[in-house]
Amino acid sequence: MQHIDGAINRVPVLEQTESFTADHKPLMGEAPEVRGFFLGCGFNSAGMMLGGGCGRELAHWIIHGRPEKDMYGYDIRRFHNSLTDNQRWIRERSHESYAKNYSLVFPFDEPLASRNMRKDPFHQALLEQGCVFQERHGWERPGWFNKHGRAPVKNYDFYGAYENKKNVNYKYSELLSKEYTFDFPPHHDVIKNECLSCRHGVAVFDMSYFGKFYLTGPDAKKAADWLFTADVNKKPGDAYYLAIGGAVAEHNWNHIRTVLQDQGFRCNLTDHSEDMGMISIQGPKSRELLQEVLDTDLSNEAFPFSTHKVVNAAGHKVRAMRLSFVGELGWELHIPRDSCLPVYHALMAAGAKHGIINSGYRAIDSLSIEKGYRHWHADLRPDDTPLEAGLGFTCKLKSSIPFQGRDRLEKQKEEGLRRRIVCFTIDEKIPMFGLEAIFRNGVPVGHLRRADYGFFIDKTIGYGYVRNPDGGVVSADFIKSGDFTLERMGVTYKAKAHLKTPFDPENKRVKGIYA
Repeated sequence: MQHIDGAINRVPVLEQTESFTADHKPLMGEAPEVRGFFLGCGFNSAGMMLGGGCGRELAHWIIHGRPEKDMYGYDIRRFHNSLTDNQRWIRERSHESYAKNYSLVFPFDEPLASRNMRKDPFHQALLEQGCVFQERHGWERPGWFNKHGRAPVKNYDFYGAYENKKNVNYKYSELLSKEYTFDFPPHHDVIKNECLSCRHGVAVFDMSYFGKFYLTGPDAKKAADWLFTADVNKKPGDAYYLAIGGAVAEHNWNHIRTVLQDQGFRCNLTDHSEDMGMISIQGPKSRELLQEVLDTDLSNEAFPFSTHKVVNAAGHKVRAMRLSFVGELGWELHIPRDSCLPVYHALMAAGAKHGIINSGYRAIDSLSIEKGYRHWHADLRPDDTPLEAGLGFTCKLKSSIPFQGRDRLEKQKEEGLRRRIVCFTIDEKIPMFGLEAIFRNGVPVGHLRRADYGFFIDKTIGYGYVRNPDGGVVSADFIKSGDFTLERMGVTYKAKAHLKTPFDPENKRVKGIYA
């Protein structure tokens, strides 16, 4: 009690303050604002339960610069600075996380508190077309498109507490409540249509919530060599444009700034996330459509995969990148904020005859797992290596260029992998969402990190890391020779293991080859 009285004496507001955080998880790690100042607080009245393990990881974090275990869910850098500086966001989100402390956590739930904090230039246009939004890192990003009218997110009503008037006729909340299931969601066929429209025709995805950073300065090349496992020096230059998944943008921002400082690189990292929009046009008809809107040759020869150009789109300058996160022929357009809507409307008008539709992140989740593309903090965590994740091709190990983590990868390559990511499919129409147990010949060898339904191959797909129960190397033969099952809610299902994605394993579609 003396410690508490002393703390209140120094910081009087503590007397009226509960220790609940905005997502009901602790705040840990190095403070983004002050190097060398570490947090280990906000345990939400679970300090006795979490203190031992968190204390050990925090000690390792302080001494070695990172924890041993995956602590990303507790890392203070999971929140964007514009949110942690916003009293309304903290008050509302902390209330909802406390109110729902003992609620069941369903796969597709979304918060009702602290919404509409960060909106991209397409927000209103997509809302009018029935967009049902998800919240990520404060951003409202498209989840899926409801065919029965608008579903705007209303101001938080504190569930009617504290004399607040409870929201009535709240369509968004009603749609969410229908998602409270561990079966396929009621709009399974809507997601299916968005996915198959992309696979067979063309779809547009609003990905504006991505972080958009510029790395510039005299040591930009040195910094890029050290920071990135891949060889990014296609041609001489002293500037790099980084487009980073929005939910991990703050984490990346702080990591890069820390490395620049620790290594003494003379660089500037500038954030233009709010200044630009980003849309992705994907599918077999994407080239045909975009050729009408962009003033450049989009042929394979003139615009190869994984290249970019600054071009004009409907009279507006945009950066076009030939990339895909869904496994199709397609381009991303990175657009200055004021040009976003004119470019979007031009694309939708030109795409009408091609059957273009808006698609959301629920479709991206399905399409990307079908293709075998990795998701951060599901397929990839801080305690996974590129070799274990099947991403050795992204590492410049054949060069002599040093990069962060190279020594560890070379050692792991020499010793062999003790675990590796494996794709599983099941033939039965059963939904899975991740964390399902993986058995090989009846022995548990891991669990799924992520699972979803693949509509093109018409199967449930899961990815998880498999270990050898004997502690030995997990070879290709170890995977091929095993009989695998997946356990969902106490029931086991026969599964097929794949070392390559079952969808387009030869990467023909991203090259525009549709036989």
